[in-house]
Amino acid sequence: MAQVSMTIRLDSELKAKFDELCAQFGMSANTAMNIFANAVVRKRKIPFEVEAAPIEETRSKGWEAFWKLREEAQKQGLPEMTLDEINEEIRLTRLGKNAKTVAP
Repeated sequence: MAQVSMTIRLDSELKAKFDELCAQFGMSANTAMNIFANAVVRKRKIPFEVEAAPIEETRSKGWEAFWKLREEAQKQGLPEMTLDEINEEIRLTRLGKNAKTVAP
């Protein structure tokens, strides 16, 4: 079977650690990537679980504030805004602030 090249980008520190670990296993990083690719094809899935932390753990105070404001807007019957509408409001607010700082 013909061989082809594949280029991936890694953080330099991660690559160094990966190369070192592969060497400890007695293989190259290339061999490790081939083992991974073969496992993906054979199992038809990533051979390990990929998941995010529960939403409760990842919500920052900023997100909490966002969800509270959104909930309040829904209670008051305010319509959802498109990204263009939001950006226009931001633009107009900035124009207003700039006008205040320029005026004597």
